[in-house]
Amino acid sequence: MDFREIERRTAPYLGELVRHRRALHRIPELGDCEFKTHDYILEQLASLHPDDLRTFVGTGIRAVFCGNGTGRVVAFRADIDALPVAEETGRYFASEHPGRMHACGHDGHMANLLTFAKWLADNRQTLRDDVVLLFQPSEETFGGAKRMIDEGALEDPHVEVIFGMHVMPDIPKGKIAVCEGPIMAQTCEMDFVIHGVSAHGATPHLGTDAVTAMAHLLTLMQTTVARCVDPCKQALITIGRISAGTQRNILASEARMEGIVRTFSNEVYDGLEARIRDDIAAVDRAFGTKTEFIKRVFYPCVENDPEETARVRDLLGDRCMQAIPKMTAEDFSYYQLSVPGVFVFCGCGDERHSSPLHACTFDFDEEALLPGLAMFAGLVSYV
Repeated sequence: MDFREIERRTAPYLGELVRHRRALHRIPELGDCEFKTHDYILEQLASLHPDDLRTFVGTGIRAVFCGNGTGRVVAFRADIDALPVAEETGRYFASEHPGRMHACGHDGHMANLLTFAKWLADNRQTLRDDVVLLFQPSEETFGGAKRMIDEGALEDPHVEVIFGMHVMPDIPKGKIAVCEGPIMAQTCEMDFVIHGVSAHGATPHLGTDAVTAMAHLLTLMQTTVARCVDPCKQALITIGRISAGTQRNILASEARMEGIVRTFSNEVYDGLEARIRDDIAAVDRAFGTKTEFIKRVFYPCVENDPEETARVRDLLGDRCMQAIPKMTAEDFSYYQLSVPGVFVFCGCGDERHSSPLHACTFDFDEEALLPGLAMFAGLVSYV
């Protein structure tokens, strides 16, 4: 079916998109605390009578709509958590939870998937594929995707392919951007705790200066990125927070750095981490310090399956544009480690909506969700 025809058939669902998006926008909740959100989604899905409906990892939800058994098992995912941001959009449906906001568009992702569920319910008699809808918590914090997978969200039925989307204000409304291979970066949040020995600044030879060791480690790691990673394979390390010491004239017994590594290749990351561990060992040998290396949150690279990406391109036609990979991260990548998958950027930028993601003024026109809804509808097969 031509994509424009699918859009024509899904256009009447705009009211559903608006209703869900604005209801969910009012009740933003942080990762693993999406209790009101969970209840809203569960109630809306239950009214559509899916073949299976259950909760995963506390606040996550999976709904299954079974086809006639002649197609594939196709999954679609939406993230459901919000951010600790105080909203300043001035919209009448603004956040009712002080200091929390759907500043990353997850309200739109949920609205799209709930409306798609309505589409599936309305077209159940002609559905060939088994369709699995995943509403996943905690994307913005510690990653709910891996926990959903570990609890069996991709099994019974066994998912064969998965699709996801993210609204994106730097993509024009009406366009969907996609590319083969890496589209979002691998990231790892890291802490470095350097342990030294305190001493008076007048007798530094009696101590072990954690601050000096920290300074050398910071510059050594930046040199490692610049000189030990193929310049054609992008990678970076950012140290965004440091702390050390108690007095100006006392050698610090402890120094802490907090940072993040980003690459477009899981293999590049593995090599870079090994080098960073070598840097730590070298600094400890040189200064007599002992350094703890702590990995906090790890998201693999979001890599789109070439065959399924071609299928998305063929479906979208002139609605499709080439995506420029972003150094931001997404735990959708964990699903792609298990099954082939495609993640796309759904454009929501227009003259009235240009605030970036995570901004307190981020907003979008719900019409921007219609191409995403049509894409989901077009990716499942019917009799």
